[in-house]
Amino acid sequence: MLPTLDFKSGSAAGLSGAKQTPGGGGGAVTPGGGGGAGWEQRVLKAGPKPKGSLKPEYQELKFTLHRKLLDKINLEALATIDNQRVRGEVRQALMTLMEGEQTLLSAVEKQQICDEVLDEVFGLGPLEPLLADPTISDILVNGHKQVYVERKGLLEITSVTFRDDQHLLRIIDKIVSQVGRRIDESTPMVDARLMDGSRVNAVVMPLAIDGPLLSIRRFSVDKLMPADLVERKALTAGMMELLEAAVKARLNIIIAGGTGAGKTTLLNALSSFINTKERIVTIEDAAELQLRQPHVARLETRPPNLEGNGAVRQRELLINSLRMRPDRIVVGECRGEEALDMLQAMNTGHDGSLTTVHANTPRDAVSRLEVMVSLASANMQLVSIRQQISSAVNLLVQASRMSDGSRRVTSITEVTGMEGEVITLQDIFVFEKRGLTPEGRVMGRFAATGIRPKFYDKLLSAGIRLRPDLFDEVLEV
Repeated sequence: MLPTLDFKSGSAAGLSGAKQTPGGGGGAVTPGGGGGAGWEQRVLKAGPKPKGSLKPEYQELKFTLHRKLLDKINLEALATIDNQRVRGEVRQALMTLMEGEQTLLSAVEKQQICDEVLDEVFGLGPLEPLLADPTISDILVNGHKQVYVERKGLLEITSVTFRDDQHLLRIIDKIVSQVGRRIDESTPMVDARLMDGSRVNAVVMPLAIDGPLLSIRRFSVDKLMPADLVERKALTAGMMELLEAAVKARLNIIIAGGTGAGKTTLLNALSSFINTKERIVTIEDAAELQLRQPHVARLETRPPNLEGNGAVRQRELLINSLRMRPDRIVVGECRGEEALDMLQAMNTGHDGSLTTVHANTPRDAVSRLEVMVSLASANMQLVSIRQQISSAVNLLVQASRMSDGSRRVTSITEVTGMEGEVITLQDIFVFEKRGLTPEGRVMGRFAATGIRPKFYDKLLSAGIRLRPDLFDEVLEV
């Protein structure tokens, strides 16, 4: 007999095929790595099978059973019991409740209703089938009647709906409360994450006019590693070799790109080249980086409380991280005044730092850094800001999402210094878009510019020697 209780809702870019060297990061790039299977095959094989959606005529029955179940069980008491045992007992109680209903149901329909009620109680309700689908990279909920997903870079509408706005709000509250955050009219916007690291953003009334808005950026359990990115033609093997050498030689790298361009995916992939003996401190607004090194200290910002106090911003975490004896500092995204402290850390012994910024071109990324640094120190002269940037940053990696949904590294650019009062840049690799196929696929080519980077001496001093033909590489895609 289940105890009684009142229910409260509470709550897509180290090489997988690279050999690991003792005390080091990923080895040489091996396209198509990952145990001989591509990333998509590994994800589809390992991921759970997507569930079908319930027929509309049984939706009301599902919610009726849900209410009766909540009157019958004590979820707080069950929280201390093994999850599989709990689900088994709740499933048995549901079957008993369904026997008392007048509606005639087949065995398959009973099983499906039972699964969806369990999703309401233990999961995220109608979102569970989407979260179980490994091919989905984004879930976008526009009110309770409209849910879009992104597959392979393209948006498509789904048949998934919520009963009403309150149903959707209950699911949102369940998500944000799991990471100690809250959302209501006084705090109508929130950033959070799911247990698997997927990024979540929610907006509710009065800011969301037509009902609650929920955006989930999915992160696969099987991460895209460098070999996967090469296999998917996000960049060439030569470009990845150069980035691997830059990470191992402790160059400071900034990954730039627009929303959904694959910046975080690329940052995760490059982090696999970091030596396993190094201490890494990560700083993020919502923790989503998943580094595979054993010595990682993860920090996350905190929003203000109801009184508007207690907020901890990225800048404060970055300043504190300097006292934590980091070998490397990885900032999920620079978007404000923390950029100044990031540059100063790069200039004062914390080489090999990695971060991302929102920008459409490498030159725009430099301009964005200038603006962000000026937010931290309005009295700092522009030439001084540019000197800080040119001294701190070695490499700018530009990622872009193409019109066909594919993500590509469109340029790898070296910061060579200053000429007068202007920061000078030189491209080492570029992607040249040549047009579209009849099916709409982007055609183009990756090409090395033939310029040997000025930081090549740093690679040699780190014991890294690149093959001579790397800077002449051309690949049509």
